[in-house]
Amino acid sequence: MKDNYSRPVPSGRFSRMAHMGGLVTRVASGMVAEGARQLASGNRPVARDLLLTPANVRRVAEKLSHLRGAAMKLGQLLSMDAGDLMPPELAELLATLRAGATPMPMLQLAGVLEENLGADWQDQFQQFGFSPIAAASIGQVHRALDLHGNSLALKIQYPGIAKSIDSDVDNVISLLKISRLLPKGVIADELVEEAKLQLHAEADYMLEAGHLKEYRQLLSDDNRFRVPVYYPELSSRNLLSMSFESGVPVESLLEYPLAERNRCAELLLSLLFRELFEFKRVQTDPNFANFMYDPETSQLVLLDFGATREYGSDLVEAYRQLFAAGLQQDREGLLQAATRIGYFNKEITSSQQHAVLQLFELAMEPLRAKRYDFGSTDLARRLRDQGMELSLQEGYWHSPPVDALFLHRKLAGLYLLFARLKVSLACRDILQPWLKLD
Repeated sequence: MKDNYSRPVPSGRFSRMAHMGGLVTRVASGMVAEGARQLASGNRPVARDLLLTPANVRRVAEKLSHLRGAAMKLGQLLSMDAGDLMPPELAELLATLRAGATPMPMLQLAGVLEENLGADWQDQFQQFGFSPIAAASIGQVHRALDLHGNSLALKIQYPGIAKSIDSDVDNVISLLKISRLLPKGVIADELVEEAKLQLHAEADYMLEAGHLKEYRQLLSDDNRFRVPVYYPELSSRNLLSMSFESGVPVESLLEYPLAERNRCAELLLSLLFRELFEFKRVQTDPNFANFMYDPETSQLVLLDFGATREYGSDLVEAYRQLFAAGLQQDREGLLQAATRIGYFNKEITSSQQHAVLQLFELAMEPLRAKRYDFGSTDLARRLRDQGMELSLQEGYWHSPPVDALFLHRKLAGLYLLFARLKVSLACRDILQPWLKLD
């Protein structure tokens, strides 16, 4: 029987380009066939409807999941960062990529381990679990026991992923531009280049190891959080070994009492503000799989630090001003802070500026509340509608500085998680101590 569970990761640049080219050809063929069917039925086909047929959606999602790497990761980034500006069908297509990737087969896995730990790699473990406990866009995770009996989680990078980042991003962007499904200017060249830099950083496991060690030290005084232990002797640029941490996925907390869900959400939001205002570094990936909750110790477990970004003091103080103005509903202060962050650097009309500030005020609605019920709010829909109106009706889209974009992405991701968990939070009380307000 054919194994449909694991699939080799195309590792060569040309083989990955061939896969992407084949995808474009199949999608185009599907559009032609669907167009012919609609014309035969007396309907006038619309290009967007032809592209987003269920068959084409399956083709794109399956191919990006097979390629993994930047092709899949960029789909995840776009579904979070530009999701409110996308047609719902395309946003849904990209959102399917958050579910994970198919793992690589055992022979390819063994080759990666041999390359990173040597031909005798199995002698460095008492036990090694060949079935991955997680498979994502850049790598997959396996459990193991080292020679001292320590339970480990090994993050193993897919072969060829780091070398394929630039070409993968260019290929996916070309596909999206050809489709004309995104508002003009949403994918700016600056954002594309920054996405490549971010993905290269996430593919450097030694860089992530540095962030892991830093967070473990920074949070050593707060036993509400748990950060894995790093094992350098079993790590490399493509292999990250850390202690295995037990817990339940944060999105599964919906089954827990409201008080426990509220506490976990409060930990996540308070950590974000501490990261920004005290650490001046933020783990900006809001993927739910990056967090677990240990009900036995009531600790929030932090698992992934690949998307950690450092923030300069000037930008941090601009955000302190922005949040303070938002809490006090000070429109002039909000304008000054937004300008300081990097908005409004190009000529825009007063109505466009007004619309941007309205969007800020709406995004801060939970933070102004003494207690905000995320379970009953339609905030996500209102943010989407206002964002679409600004982008399409006003004819304006100006991406903020990339550091700001990643920070907004993290806060928006937390809002989505809080809505899923139906929590109720005293957000203002969590934020206010960081703003130096009277």
